[in-house]
Amino acid sequence: MIQEIPPQEQMRKWFRSHLLSRDVELQELYELEQGELDLLMAETAEIRSDVENRSRSHGRWCTAGYVLELAKIIDQRRASERSGDRR
Repeated sequence: MIQEIPPQEQMRKWFRSHLLSRDVELQELYELEQGELDLLMAETAEIRSDVENRSRSHGRWCTAGYVLELAKIIDQRRASERSGDRR
């Protein structure tokens, strides 16, 4: 999937993923294979659903939300491309 990465996703913001065993920067989300993107969405959704996480590590909780929402957008675009639905 070759797309131009928006400037706001080119800033150096990263998420430390335990499921992928590495740090993932925002612009890398566009290049992740679908399986890795799915794991990242599951991991960030789990962090966001844990209310105790919000008070323990507010920065990680916020970053997880940002990464999750961007990953969902990428996932939806990929699904649209696979189905032939060009928006």
